[in-house]
Amino acid sequence: MNKRVLIVEDEPLIAKDLSFILGDLGIQSVELAMNYEDGLSLIESNSYDLILLDVNLSSEKDGIDLAQEINRINHAPFIFITSYYNAETVDRAKVTNPLAYLLKPFNEFDIKINVEMALYKSDQQKEESTIYIREKNGTTQLVLTDIKFLEAQDNYTKIVCSNKEVIMSQTLKSILSKLPESSFVRTHKSFAARIDQISMIKGGYIFLGEDKIPIGRSYKSEFQARISIL
Repeated sequence: MNKRVLIVEDEPLIAKDLSFILGDLGIQSVELAMNYEDGLSLIESNSYDLILLDVNLSSEKDGIDLAQEINRINHAPFIFITSYYNAETVDRAKVTNPLAYLLKPFNEFDIKINVEMALYKSDQQKEESTIYIREKNGTTQLVLTDIKFLEAQDNYTKIVCSNKEVIMSQTLKSILSKLPESSFVRTHKSFAARIDQISMIKGGYIFLGEDKIPIGRSYKSEFQARISIL
């Protein structure tokens, strides 16, 4: 599962348990922060598919304060995992719109099912949304369903849509991490395509209407696993 998850938890043993559970789900990219400051620094400089937040971070600011910053900075989805369930804490927490609120001591099944549901909801929300691309002349809005494929060009990426092309000053890998995994597939070190735009596969290429992009040898198995061939 090509997902990136951040755990903000001040108890090392609990953070380790959560990492193991995420690993069982196939999530390999897991980062840890033990306090508000380190969590905020990572959130400001990275993009995450999900954040697991402890409410009590043994500092002046807690996980709910950090959730407010998440909503302000990048709107990454998050789940609270806490031993606090008093009315005041719940009232503060619920206005930040967490995807779940799990109580300690947690069990492995509860974590797994809530993480899977949260990632699914996150992908659905991404699918229905738009993204905004910063360009020299301003900001361009792209509807995700209009994207056909993406092409890496050094440290830039060309995004080809049904009605326009946009050059973005980010790597292909970086952009793909922000798009719904269920909708896009990497076909080559320099290309990724929207799965429902593929009209034909022939001779080592996929066709998207009049456009065609190559299927790299090292990406062929993964590509075939992602699509259904009857």
